[in-house]
Amino acid sequence: MKTTINQVYKHVGEEVTIGAWIANKRSSGKIAFLQLRDGTGFIQGVVVKSEVDEETFQTAKSVTQETSLYVKGVVKEDERSPLGYELAVTSLEVIHEATDYPITPKEHGTEFLMDHRHLWLRSKRQHATMKIRNEIIRATYEFFNKEGFVKVDPPILTGSAPEG
Repeated sequence: MKTTINQVYKHVGEEVTIGAWIANKRSSGKIAFLQLRDGTGFIQGVVVKSEVDEETFQTAKSVTQETSLYVKGVVKEDERSPLGYELAVTSLEVIHEATDYPITPKEHGTEFLMDHRHLWLRSKRQHATMKIRNEIIRATYEFFNKEGFVKVDPPILTGSAPEG
């Protein structure tokens, strides 16, 4: 069953497939932890070497940041997780491997991040900021609609500057 990260709570104990990107990863010997991100949130995928085939485990260890993939696994409750759930991974299917992704999990300066703003928006902090911004805009529109206002987007008129 395909689902999104924000809907995994409906599938505890079930095997699901999530289309996601690798936000971060770490491994320690016989276990790999994948921080997965889709447009709805973040979840940790746990890949245990003894519970998957060798190819899946090697993919989990070698997959690069921002690689897109389908992750299949069983949803488990986990009180340590900010979401309250994690995914016990059973298989991985790489859709596209990302190479030379410029924004790593380390700290970057503001100038660098602004030069890569389209990628910076994928980070947890920027994602949270955009969700808050979206909610403020939605609530504002809802309020003014209930009060009988109409949103009008007139064309932007600007003067043109001749060359020289």
